[in-house]
Amino acid sequence: MTIAITGATGQLGRLTVEKLKAKLPADQIVALVRSPEKAADLGVPARAFDYNQPETLAAALAGIDTLLLISSSEVGKREAQHAAVIEAAKQAGVGRIVYTSLLRADTSRLSLAGEHLFTEKAIAASGIPYTFLRNGWYTENYAAGVQGAVAHGALIGAAGQGRIAAAARADYADAAVAVLTGTGHENTIYELAGDTAFTLADLAAEISRQTGRDIPFHNLAPAEYAAALTGAGVPAPFAEMLAGWDVEIAQGALFDDGRVLSKLTGHPTTSLADAVKALI
Repeated sequence: MTIAITGATGQLGRLTVEKLKAKLPADQIVALVRSPEKAADLGVPARAFDYNQPETLAAALAGIDTLLLISSSEVGKREAQHAAVIEAAKQAGVGRIVYTSLLRADTSRLSLAGEHLFTEKAIAASGIPYTFLRNGWYTENYAAGVQGAVAHGALIGAAGQGRIAAAARADYADAAVAVLTGTGHENTIYELAGDTAFTLADLAAEISRQTGRDIPFHNLAPAEYAAALTGAGVPAPFAEMLAGWDVEIAQGALFDDGRVLSKLTGHPTTSLADAVKALI
């Protein structure tokens, strides 16, 4: 069995490759990356794989049994990029596609959901057996917020009392490895999220506990939050996107209590305390 991972030099990709190496010989793992020289430290074969050069993708997938398609980081370009990968997988005879999607992509109101749902439908229509890993939020998404809170004495956001069932990237990587190396996952969708949900006030309380300082959560109106992010150097379009996500988070967009992630990996997801410790 040969498993290929797109975006293998990214944060989730690197974790997945390292965890796969504990399960499989390195020569059965292929890193698909834009610049193979940047993947030398992964210790597995690397092939050039550029979403924006679709005519080259099928050759790069030759001999691949299972493809882990880690969603592109280029929001707004994912539909075309992912469609090119799926077409190349059909041409190359790939036996299965595992795709990292978004929690409840079919019903989510998060602006990210559309491109993920498009990709899921395209994979299903391809006829290639699939597994959709609908990943919830990464706790690491709050790295900048946590560090900013420590620096400035307060955590800000616009998510109100919305509960966030986040998990560490390592937890999601473990789920990917379980599916890539296991059986019985064909044509299955997994809604993946952390075991214990938290609010941003809970996050601020944990930062306070670990730093020994009183660091409150200030819930702002979405426009105020976007303006604060812009003032901190975040590009305005992205700041507005982040504020928009918080509005949906306040309505439960990232809450899940199914504990499918920990059931799939066989261990509890990373605790909020451990996640904050790593971020601090």
